[in-house]
Amino acid sequence: MGDALLNALDARLECRREEGLYRERSVVDGQQGPELVVDGRRLLAFCSNDYLGLAADSRLVEAAQRGLSRYGVGSGAAHLVSGHSAAHHALEEELAEFTGRERALLFSTGYMANLGVIAALLGRGDRLFEDRLNHASLIDGGLLSRANFVRYAHADAQALASRLAGADGRKLVATDGVFSMDGDVAPLPQLLSACRGGDAWLMVDDAHGIGVLGPGGAGSVAEAGLTQDEVPVLMGTLGKALGCAGAFVAGSAVLIETLIQFARPYIYTTAMPAAIAEATRASLRICRDEEWRRERLQGLVVRFRKGAERIGLQLGDSRTPIQPILLGDSQRALSWSADLRRQGILVTAIRPPTVPDNAARLRVTLSAAHTAAQVDTLLEVLSEVAAGEST
Repeated sequence: MGDALLNALDARLECRREEGLYRERSVVDGQQGPELVVDGRRLLAFCSNDYLGLAADSRLVEAAQRGLSRYGVGSGAAHLVSGHSAAHHALEEELAEFTGRERALLFSTGYMANLGVIAALLGRGDRLFEDRLNHASLIDGGLLSRANFVRYAHADAQALASRLAGADGRKLVATDGVFSMDGDVAPLPQLLSACRGGDAWLMVDDAHGIGVLGPGGAGSVAEAGLTQDEVPVLMGTLGKALGCAGAFVAGSAVLIETLIQFARPYIYTTAMPAAIAEATRASLRICRDEEWRRERLQGLVVRFRKGAERIGLQLGDSRTPIQPILLGDSQRALSWSADLRRQGILVTAIRPPTVPDNAARLRVTLSAAHTAAQVDTLLEVLSEVAAGEST
């Protein structure tokens, strides 16, 4: 029996290799930044979600060290047992203020937050509507909730409205604010209109919008000018633009109390280290106060897009730091990624099932820590790779 299972697993892995979909890890040494030591070699990296360049900021490191001195390393237990420290509590209050919501609740990861929220709000007989290109955590949260699960065409508010029409029972619409593989921004005002017409709540996963978009970096929901009443459920992560780790959900006091009582990933998980909460508090202040980071980042986005257009690369329709180079075939994406790496640049090939079939791409991500010269170097090497393919 054991050999049969191992043989079946080995055959499945071999199939994935043959399809060009096999995933492999690299080992990074040292701090996050525009240059990384990867498998012992220094590379210029364009694949991190550290959009504001804060992951190795000395002020965050100092805040974490103070937290370590006060709280130690581990939290010891879940938030509802003995793991909810003063640092966690202060961070939740500051996240609520940052997002303009009554309250916020910390989760250990964004994946766990999405699983917890959807399952806590919906069950059998309820209805969940999701964008077809939503992050896997939203999709899995929908499947685990046991609600009737409907997916609508990407960023298509009219398609959502038609799906909502005639649907009865409790309804939740869930969408990414910024789509993680395409970089485009959800049409939130139009989605809200569809939700109002269909008597549905709107949930936004703003993992890639927080810190990057909106006044003070408050995200795509804030950029759209939408309030807590209009977007009752807001999820954000702390490990991307904010440079730390973990996630939060923000909304009304009733929502947060519901999650405390019913969100299983919150109830049954050890709290994040309090030192990380202290680092995130410092990050929030920097994010809010240092507007130059977003201005610099946007300038690099424009520079990259103009250069890519000159080369003739096919990009996605994105104004965010996520800039996909659309290549289609998985083997082609792997080949381009390998060519870049040989010339000292790290850009990851993204393939199905992370993206739809025949939609493989290089996912270029930019950071405020990059320089214009580094972006130009990326463009020069991309031009060489593209030219080499055509010869």
